[in-house]
Amino acid sequence: MALFEAINIHKRFGSRVVLEDISLSFEEGKISGIMGPNGAGKTTCFHCLTGHHRPTRGSILFDGQDITGASPQKIARLGASRSFQLMNLFDDSSVVENIILALPEFRQSYARLNRKVFTHPEFLQKAGLILQQVGLQGLEWQPSQSLSYGNRRALEIGVALAANPRIVFLDEPTSGLGAEATRQLAELIKNLRKKYTIVMIEHDMNFLFELADQISVIHWGQVIAQGAPKELQSNKWVQRSALGEVA
Repeated sequence: MALFEAINIHKRFGSRVVLEDISLSFEEGKISGIMGPNGAGKTTCFHCLTGHHRPTRGSILFDGQDITGASPQKIARLGASRSFQLMNLFDDSSVVENIILALPEFRQSYARLNRKVFTHPEFLQKAGLILQQVGLQGLEWQPSQSLSYGNRRALEIGVALAANPRIVFLDEPTSGLGAEATRQLAELIKNLRKKYTIVMIEHDMNFLFELADQISVIHWGQVIAQGAPKELQSNKWVQRSALGEVA
């Protein structure tokens, strides 16, 4: 059984239909990709899956539990985290403070918020382990705004991992990255797949085809093709679309 499923998701804003009968399934321990041209509905789909939009109709299941219409906070507590195409970091805080702010233990004790929280041994240990996972050890007390763009992407993924999720949704993780930073990010995601189920929206098709076990192609608000990267290279719908050249 899939860890996470969307079944016949439909989303409209007024008279505008953005998603039409989208069905997706993400297997535990796998990397799943979602690709498609600009305006295809990819980010709206992510928003529905993670609780930022309520589907007009259809169902979303997480480990067999119906979470359709649940809040982002509830979905996160169940074990689903996400990053955003536009980074969402606290630039005035240090690297380790960004991670601590996202720890469930911190959120449970935020009523006691003061500067001493950021030197709490338990919080520092857990945050340090996460920073090791994303390759930012040694940069704990650097201001997050001083990091390179690639390291800021890694930090944002670290923030998503702070909740100890079972599944991580990454929205355009290579956006704005150069070739070397993209290569480093690919290595990071290869390592993270050992522990997490990962779902990515990605515009860099070479990056996605290298990493993903399965890819769903969304176009005109619908899933027009699904399969392993090699299968999609010969899919007639992909070939007929603007994605065909890259595939």
